[in-house]
Amino acid sequence: MAGVVGRVSGPVVIAEGLDESRMYDVVRVGTLGLVGEIIRLVGGTATVQVYEDTTGLRPGDPVENTGAALSVELGPGLLTSIYDGVQRPLDAIQKNVGDFITRGTVAPPLDETKRWEFTATAKTGAEVGPGTILGTVQETSLILHKILVPPGIRGTLRQLASGTYTIREPIGSATSGTGSTPLFLAHRWVVRIPRPVAQKLPPDIPLVTGQRVIDSFFPVAKGGTACIPGPFGSGKTVCQQQLAKWADSDIVVYVGCGERGNEMTEVLATFPNLVDPKSKKPLMERTVLIANTSNMPVAAREASVYTGITIAEYYRDMGYDVALMADSTSRWAEAMREISGRLEEMPGEEGYPAYLGRRVAEFYERAGRVVALSPDGRRGSVTVVGAVSPPGGDTSEPVSQNTLRVARVFWALDAALASRRHFPSINWLQSYSLYVPDLAAWYRKELSGEFITLRQRALEILQKEAELQEIVQLVGVDALPEREKATLDVARMLREDYLQQSAYDAVDTYSSIQKQLRMLRAILAFGDREQEAIEKGATVQQLQRLPVRTKLSRMKWVPEAELGAQFDQIELEVSGAVAAVISAGAA
Repeated sequence: MAGVVGRVSGPVVIAEGLDESRMYDVVRVGTLGLVGEIIRLVGGTATVQVYEDTTGLRPGDPVENTGAALSVELGPGLLTSIYDGVQRPLDAIQKNVGDFITRGTVAPPLDETKRWEFTATAKTGAEVGPGTILGTVQETSLILHKILVPPGIRGTLRQLASGTYTIREPIGSATSGTGSTPLFLAHRWVVRIPRPVAQKLPPDIPLVTGQRVIDSFFPVAKGGTACIPGPFGSGKTVCQQQLAKWADSDIVVYVGCGERGNEMTEVLATFPNLVDPKSKKPLMERTVLIANTSNMPVAAREASVYTGITIAEYYRDMGYDVALMADSTSRWAEAMREISGRLEEMPGEEGYPAYLGRRVAEFYERAGRVVALSPDGRRGSVTVVGAVSPPGGDTSEPVSQNTLRVARVFWALDAALASRRHFPSINWLQSYSLYVPDLAAWYRKELSGEFITLRQRALEILQKEAELQEIVQLVGVDALPEREKATLDVARMLREDYLQQSAYDAVDTYSSIQKQLRMLRAILAFGDREQEAIEKGATVQQLQRLPVRTKLSRMKWVPEAELGAQFDQIELEVSGAVAAVISAGAA
């Protein structure tokens, strides 16, 4: 199906003569064959959003409909790859055309010449259906890639053999009433359609991240949704990179959606050198990067978001836990606003399209912990963490508000905390997690009920500190009773010794959930002993001079291997030191 360009308006092209086209068909525009997608049809006139620079296009240039919707290729070779928004491999393009992507450049998403060692596990003659595991390929040293029967294919397995194959060579075939269907190592999937699942499961297992403020106070569940809104310089990207490095997930999909080139460059430079803490292998061996920076075509941001979530769902269907980082959905929303303006649609709030909330919700709803569509009932999850970049940090703007309606965890980044060099700069008074009741049973089972109690007490102390600070600003700290001074003292320890965490310190960058429990217990136990001492005549000033306070402030740098002995020693010293102060006061 061929047509011609009728009008060009930035990334939007009006094409005429495409009479038998369908919505979301991929078209090739102009003599260079620029990639575009049909987003509106009126008779034979199609409105196309082009995912490449349209400079030089003019009326009368050819438009060719491929007859297929925008889709991604799923198979061995995704991990360790770096793609742009429409799944073009950037490393392969660099070898072919240099450091700048030439318009109309086409490259296969997966290496078509590489031979993979396939080990068949399904038996010839067996009935197979969507999600059945045909065999495995060792994609990287960390991840065993399970070759699945694609959704929509069902029948009797007539051929299947182990061996070395490229992704273009059939590994077998399945026969049904409609005929024989060849099976390959890879298959394609339309990005706008969620991959089907058998059942969605409740979010009752936490995604342990090693970040104390998140795991202790505002946890996210596996298969959950979280958003990180914050102004420029407040640490959104560093937070997401920390989650990508340390979260308890098997696969990481990092989507740089419209972020500045230097931030994606840092990811590309850092990730290949990072070591996975569990396996001691390169982290890149379980990571897919989608780099769609702010200087790339605006419309491609939409494609990058859908490409990322589709790849995440593919690994979820194998039974893996996947963490998807979208940085940042505000840039995607800005692309929607520009396209909507070019289409002359009625604008909604602040010029964003009226369907902004629906698009954001559709994206986050593809997260979840599920029973995959498979005979063996495999379970996997996709956890979505989306950064939002509200102008000036104003979370009342439409993108933040529409995200908060669907995301169940809100990590509010605070510019004031960031300016005080308190990182992660997640404000403990504004943030929340709606997963806490769902995760309570897991915390009781893994850590006993003590952790939930300590968490609640710590939050109450921090809330009390915020109330006391208003009084302090009026009358000063010295006017407070000793008990209130002690509350401020413990709150300061929680803020500086517990919530502050260095992403660049080899020990402090990650805290196990057991270490978090011991740290919370030690700080709050000191607070309890402090209150006891004050009741018996001691002052906060005396207690602040105790040498053991230095050890409490250095707990975050205790290596995981020395956890038990060091913390037992600290707790003994706290009891002895406070008892000595009480005795001295009594004497």
